Amino acid sequence: MGYQGSCHCGAIVFEVDAEQPTEALACNCSYCRRKGFILALVPADAVTIVKGESSLTKYHFNKHIIEHPFCSVCGCQPFGKRLAPGPGGNTMTVVNLRLVASIDLDALNVTTMDGASQ
Repeated sequence: MGYQGSCHCGAIVFEVDAEQPTEALACNCSYCRRKGFILALVPADAVTIVKGESSLTKYHFNKHIIEHPFCSVCGCQPFGKRLAPGPGGNTMTVVNLRLVASIDLDALNVTTMDGASQ
């Protein structure tokens, strides 16, 4: 059973073919800290854009390893895509759980990740 999310204005709708997470990450890198993300890691092919792919604008910074697509209308970022394989050779997507209305964010076990030191 998967779950679905959307940006604020509804221009982008995405589905994740994975169980709803009970655990999440909060990264302290300069980008995630400013955005306030609560993230779930999923395989890259688990995320499907149902609506609005043409409304996505891409942002890269630092080592340009992660693509940060965001809605060109409202600015919300639904997910990030790691462009280079991560540990173990896996290409991952991080889903911004703040854009998934069906997830109780207060019920998540959130682990802090030290992205600022990487």
